[in-house]
Amino acid sequence: MCNSQAAYSALEALPLGWVGEIVDEELVASPRPAPGQARAAFMLGVELGERFDPRRGGSGRWCFLRAPELRLGRDVLVPDLAGWRRDRLAEAPTPEEPFLTLAPDWICEVLTPSTAALDRTRKLPAYARAGVSHVWLIDPAAHTLEIFQRVKRGWLLVDTFEGEAIVRAEPFSSLPIELSSLWMPTESLLELVR
Repeated sequence: MCNSQAAYSALEALPLGWVGEIVDEELVASPRPAPGQARAAFMLGVELGERFDPRRGGSGRWCFLRAPELRLGRDVLVPDLAGWRRDRLAEAPTPEEPFLTLAPDWICEVLTPSTAALDRTRKLPAYARAGVSHVWLIDPAAHTLEIFQRVKRGWLLVDTFEGEAIVRAEPFSSLPIELSSLWMPTESLLELVR
């Protein structure tokens, strides 16, 4: 453990290309996501944005951000995607603010070999403490999506999807998501695009 000021100083001193988080007052540094993880987060963001962002013709009921810095109590967390219900945001986040202090309603973490244990064992409890209602864990290597809902005692695994499933899951159960669109295309698919 380290004190909060020392952890914040170390967070700011991380080299370019590293993501720093403070979990339980301890600095945790991870490399930026690999292409498979980056694609999964990007494609899910596109799917959700098309349906829920008012500028893309969506309902406007949600505000989504990619890799926002969240300062939730003593924790500084950077989920791959985060979403807030518009009715909980008194006003839109300002572009000048480098972080947010309002806990999201929904979080998505894209698992990597170097972050899976952190995401599951330390960040999930931190999100529960902060009041996040739903967490999705995507594993691009295993082609899986796990859906968690916060309950009194922590997290309840509600459902697991894999491969090419069509997903309808809380809090976006009105939106069918083609899970296969999140995975990195195979070489044969890349040849078709060239």
